[in-house]
Amino acid sequence: MYIIDINRILKGIKLNIMADYICYNNKSIIIATNNIASLLDLQAIERYIKSLVCIEVEHIKAPRLPQSKSYLKIIGVPYLSEQSNSQITSEDIEKILRSNHIFNDVVLTSKPRIIKISPKLDMSIIWINIWDALRPRASLTEDLM
Repeated sequence: MYIIDINRILKGIKLNIMADYICYNNKSIIIATNNIASLLDLQAIERYIKSLVCIEVEHIKAPRLPQSKSYLKIIGVPYLSEQSNSQITSEDIEKILRSNHIFNDVVLTSKPRIIKISPKLDMSIIWINIWDALRPRASLTEDLM
C-alpha cells in the first residue's frame, strides 16, 4: 500500500482529499488524510485497498471515520416509571432513545446510568456514554435516496 497510489486514485476521480499517512498491521489499516473524508472518499479508498493482492478481502470491514467516546447528561427525568410506579431502568431509557429520531445515529458504549437527585425528589439524572462520530452508511446510493 502506497500513499502515492491512493492519492493518484483520489486525484483521478477528482476528490478533494489526499492521504498523508498509512499504517497497516494484521488487524487494521489507518489512513490519515488532509481533510475529513466523505462517504465517496471512503468508498474510493476501500476499492483501492480491496484491489491489493497483499490484503485478504474477506477480513475487510466497512470503512469508518475516527470516533471518540463522549457522554450525554439528561436532567429532570422522573425517577419512577409512570406505567409501573417502579424505579426507571436503563432498559427503559434505551427504549426511549431508540424511539426518538434524534438518537438514530447515536451508538451507546455502555448501559445508561441513572442517579436519583435527592432522596426527597422523584427526579433523576441520566448519564449516557456514546460514540460521538456518525457511522458511514453502507453505500452511496442510500445517501442519494
